[in-house]
Amino acid sequence: MTKRLFLLIAAIAIAVSVLPRAAQASEDQAAWAALKGGAIVLFRHGNAPGVGDPPGMRVDDCATQRNLDDAGRAQARGIGAMFRERSIEVGRVLTSRWCRAAETAELAFPGRAIPEPAFNSFFSDRSRAPEQTEAARRILLAWNGPGALVVTTHQLVISALIGGAIASAEGIVLQRQGDNLVVVGRIDPK
Repeated sequence: MTKRLFLLIAAIAIAVSVLPRAAQASEDQAAWAALKGGAIVLFRHGNAPGVGDPPGMRVDDCATQRNLDDAGRAQARGIGAMFRERSIEVGRVLTSRWCRAAETAELAFPGRAIPEPAFNSFFSDRSRAPEQTEAARRILLAWNGPGALVVTTHQLVISALIGGAIASAEGIVLQRQGDNLVVVGRIDPK
């Protein structure tokens, strides 16, 4: 292989590896700018090992639920730190009543979390999904500020609202465009 061909291949490899990071950085900047303007962010709760909830789970008893682990609590605190570092005004914090979501909201934004059943998990009863998703959508479309609306909820709820997957403690930033919610970007507290 000639030196010139080797350099060309190396340059292409570097460019290909940098492009996804550049696109992510641009998306992150757009997300934070939108939040400064009073957008909405849907956070999946922090890391909580397992899937679903144990048999006999009760919403009013955290001991019966799948809860945040140390990594999940660190992620939640990281969410709040990112907002403070960027001086993002938070207008309201809504949360699922499930302990892992409520604890994420409380650790990120102490004393601000308000339980909102529209953002509860429907993992164990998927028949509630259409009605609950519509209720959540109405709340999001009604947001008018001031400040950003922060919601901590679950994978299924976010997927029902916007489609796609989301990692633990990741946020999806939305803006209202007429009767629609448009994804502006993602926030990854890791």
